[in-house]
Order: sequence, then structure tokens, then C-alpha cells
Amino acid sequence: MSARARVQRLRCGRAADSGSAVAEFVMVVSLLTLLTLSVMQLALALHIRNTVLDAAAEGARYAALAGHVPADGSLRTRDLISAALGDRFAADVTASIETVSGVSTVAVRVRAPLPILGLLGPQDGLEVTGHGALETLG
Repeated sequence: MSARARVQRLRCGRAADSGSAVAEFVMVVSLLTLLTLSVMQLALALHIRNTVLDAAAEGARYAALAGHVPADGSLRTRDLISAALGDRFAADVTASIETVSGVSTVAVRVRAPLPILGLLGPQDGLEVTGHGALETLG
């Protein structure tokens, strides 16, 4: 095989691989972008869950204070969620008196949308409950 034939053969081999770096880059960047957006979506869902849970617990503790009724906790929870996340997340808030392990408590339940794609998701996909032990005087 002549030197010219060898050079020709090497050029043909390189020509078959030309442009593959660009294609590989696009595939890797697409995968990394999808992974990054998925992690950000999970962080958003956890943030919303923790915010709603904290508001429910705060509302339950507020309603459990002497001189307050469960409706006060419900209103407080609605106000906290509306201020932090918006009215859409505070649409379904209920409060009731329950007994947990022999202790009377105020339970505040919140049903809110679970964000799956941005802020969009099932309307009642997230349900959390906050409890506060009832204060008694005397």
C-alpha cells in the first residue's frame, strides 16, 4: 500500500467522524438540562410543601391558645399561605378539635395544589395537617 493510499484512508476515517462532537455535546447538554430542571422542580415542590405545613402548624398553635376557636387558626393559616404562596394555595383550609394520644388538640388541614410542572399540578395533590395542644385555664 502506497503512502498516498494510507493518507487517503486516514482522511476517509476522519471524515466519517466529523460532526460527532457537536452531536455528542447536544445530547449531553440536553440530558444535563433535563436533570437540572427536574431537581429544581423537586426543590419547588418541597418548598411549597414545607411552607404550607409550617403555616398549618402555626395556625393550629394559634387556634390552640386560650380564648381562640378553631376558625381563628383556619383564618391565620389562610393569611400565612396567601402571603407566602398566593391565594390559590390557601383555598381549602379546615380546622377542628381532635384527640391525639389522649390530648385535646386543634388540627388544621390544608389541601393545596401539588406543583408537578412549574406551578401546575393536581388541585388536591398535597394535604398536610398541623396540630396544636389546646390550652386550658384553671
